[in-house]
Amino acid sequence: MTTRRWHVTSGRGTAARVVFGVTAVFALIEAVYILLIILDANTTNGFYTFIQSLAEPLALFFPGLFATGNFNLDVILNYGLAAVFWLVIGSILARIIGR
Repeated sequence: MTTRRWHVTSGRGTAARVVFGVTAVFALIEAVYILLIILDANTTNGFYTFIQSLAEPLALFFPGLFATGNFNLDVILNYGLAAVFWLVIGSILARIIGR
């Protein structure tokens, strides 16, 4: 005779995971955009323009925050900070929702 164990999750836990998942995807988009710029991707490519059209609005107020004079370093700092921002916000919101 086998016993079946059903793992029941609360709706709050599921919502917390969804919120964190969405913000993690936002951070991933920022990271991919950073890599495309640093690796000098073709700016006329459709994938590049698609990622750029997602990454720029998601970066919120961070682009232009740091101006070091080195374009690649500026991109890493500004868009990287936006990616960290989304991860932190996602963690905070998931923790609040999951309680």
